[in-house]
Amino acid sequence: MSKQLEQVKNLISLREQARIGGGQKRIDAQHEKGKYTARERIAMLLDEGSFEEFDMFVTHRCVNFGMEKSVFLGDGVVTGYGTINGRLVYVFAQDFTVFGGALSETLAAKICKVMDMAMKMGAPVIGLNDSGGARLQEGVNALAGYAEIFERNILASGVIPQISAILGPCAGGAVYSPALTDFTIMTKGTSFMFLTGPGPVKEVLGEVVTQEQLGGASVHASKSGVTHFACETEEDVMKVIRELVSYIPQNNLEEPPYVPTADPIDRCEDSLNEIIPDNPNAPFDMYEVISAIVDDGKFFEIHREFARNLIVGFAHMGGTSVGIVANQPKILAGVLDINSSRKGARFVRFCDAFNIPVVTLVDVPGFLPGTQQEYGGVILHGAKMLYAYGEATIPKVTVTLRKSYGGSHIVMSCKQLRGDINYAWPTANIAVMGAAGAVGVLYGKQIKAEEDPDKQAALRDEKIKEYDDLFCNPYKAASYGYIDDVIEPRNTRFRIIRALESLSTKKLTNPAKKHDNLPL
Repeated sequence: MSKQLEQVKNLISLREQARIGGGQKRIDAQHEKGKYTARERIAMLLDEGSFEEFDMFVTHRCVNFGMEKSVFLGDGVVTGYGTINGRLVYVFAQDFTVFGGALSETLAAKICKVMDMAMKMGAPVIGLNDSGGARLQEGVNALAGYAEIFERNILASGVIPQISAILGPCAGGAVYSPALTDFTIMTKGTSFMFLTGPGPVKEVLGEVVTQEQLGGASVHASKSGVTHFACETEEDVMKVIRELVSYIPQNNLEEPPYVPTADPIDRCEDSLNEIIPDNPNAPFDMYEVISAIVDDGKFFEIHREFARNLIVGFAHMGGTSVGIVANQPKILAGVLDINSSRKGARFVRFCDAFNIPVVTLVDVPGFLPGTQQEYGGVILHGAKMLYAYGEATIPKVTVTLRKSYGGSHIVMSCKQLRGDINYAWPTANIAVMGAAGAVGVLYGKQIKAEEDPDKQAALRDEKIKEYDDLFCNPYKAASYGYIDDVIEPRNTRFRIIRALESLSTKKLTNPAKKHDNLPL
């Protein structure tokens, strides 16, 4: 055998060694937990045969605690690039079979390399996280590695889409990279995220809690809002990522992908003409409105289990990718509160960063009152959503379906926050507050002055009707140009799509500044 053939044979052997990671025994242990290996996950995520791997032969350089005797090719992370539906993406997948996926200086360098390449090429970066945390044997070098990754997350924010999947443990400082990315997906039962584990929590606070209770997928999907999706299986995670990528552009200089549809632009939805109940306090389901107006009734919801009084997600309208923001009257009457304001603001800012128009569907009676909200800073959190809409330069189309009262009217993409085209249904009530509340403020003393209860009731009803006729309709706002048109509900799809078409060449820039000072 020639020397060259021997070298080729050695290369093939080394590749096989690298692909086996921490060895078959550890791979079997991973499978027994219901988890896949790093390479299996990448194969599920990317188009078949598209993955090109980098740094397969990288090894750690640590000699502390006998680490020089335990060396694995690839050093606990698989990195490279491939395609999703033919579009370029960069990916890294932590390999739990090698030192529990613990982060070392060289492991961090591998991740940083693909993040740097993603920035240069203007392509999304996807991280598949499954790690025991920092590699203790490396001490501060591991911490420096985390910081290098975080800095790249920060600089890439708003330039390329960043997506994180949590497919196992993600604890301590490791949680901050996913927190800095645009979207986070977790698996139920096998993934968890927390800064401080159950052991220290018990020691410091005396609180007994399991990993799942402290930082499981269901907790972060419904209570904290840390994760946008909680999936049953890893296969579901990969499907979610692939679908998510289909709605968003490669980078902040590109437009989102156009998806042709056979759904007619001028399709009318007669059911919308009767969807608003006669009782102004009765709920209706905003999902029915959304599915009626978007292409093929297909809506890809984000943060479904968190702050359910506000709905956000992606759809196509006339083939154009749009972000949908809508109050949900079935949950807390559609009020805004701390969590829904955070949720809405974050989503609007993502859409603005990546040139995705926002369609806002309004039925909001106000902000949730009470000490819990006020002490929790609802003023600041509500300001985040106001700020997000006000700074956004993307096309913004707003449709007011029913209630739009007070400060919440302003927050939900009103004309003065540079809403481009603002429509209203004839059922819309746009006012400082509802008629009954307004009459209590304006005529309370006069009504109480009437000694006869019947006269009190008659006067109250008279004043409510007077206020209702004057303000609780869309025509007062339309008379000032705050509403561009009052539209028939059945034509909502057609009017929104025509509006988006007219706004496709919109150019708007904000004043030059180093950066804003968003209320945090």
